[in-house]
Amino acid sequence: MTYDMPTLMFLDQPDGSKIAYHAIPRKQAATPNDEKPGILFLGGFMSDMTGTKATHLEQHCVRRGLAYTRFDYSGHGQSSGRFADGTIGQWARNAIAILDEVARGPQILVGSSMGGWISLLTALARPDRVTGLIGIAAAPDFTEDLMWAQFSEDQKHTILEKGALVEPTEYGDDPYTITRALIEDGRNHLLLRDTINLDIPVRLVQGMEDPDVPWQTALKLAEKLSSNDVEVQLVKSGDHRLSKPAELDAITHHIDVLTGFAAG
Repeated sequence: MTYDMPTLMFLDQPDGSKIAYHAIPRKQAATPNDEKPGILFLGGFMSDMTGTKATHLEQHCVRRGLAYTRFDYSGHGQSSGRFADGTIGQWARNAIAILDEVARGPQILVGSSMGGWISLLTALARPDRVTGLIGIAAAPDFTEDLMWAQFSEDQKHTILEKGALVEPTEYGDDPYTITRALIEDGRNHLLLRDTINLDIPVRLVQGMEDPDVPWQTALKLAEKLSSNDVEVQLVKSGDHRLSKPAELDAITHHIDVLTGFAAG
């Protein structure tokens, strides 16, 4: 099935920055009772909205007649700003702005890696708008638990004294720039230290061969969520990207379940 790529749009922010996004409206429902929640995709650290998962989910939502929104955080993709100036708080504010001003009606948030953390923060900020959440290798608290806690004393010294550490990535992309502001701001948004008060359905898909996010993180997140409707799907051979056909099918299955297409 082919579909027309949505027009690239920009959401102006009060500080003069611009958030790039694509949005597809939902197909007109036959009756009011047929209205389905939209899907809002939140990408990962140094990722953009043109990635395999973002575009695959868009095509799936078009087939289902679901509204679908994807966007770039500031300093990512086609949004304005420098990546090195970004923080978890700023990127969460980007997501909340897209939810408030672009997405319409109830939404299911699908967060990949860092997007899993951002989606949790967004749902906590707008509990009346979010009806479900799907985490793909979700990485809440990664700046503290998967970065700072793993850094050597020399790396920590570089961040504290020079303000940033440049680290290579295994994915062939530009090196990661880990700033002191990113680490310190991340500490203001940690979630796994206490109960996460979200009483919505949550589905977590996690690869057991993920070199970046230990699969135990998904179990810890499931434990911390107050919701009783939480399921963890462990993919034994899955890596961090979870972009193989069967893995993408698993993600779209959870979308179908949470939007009611798989009922019965």
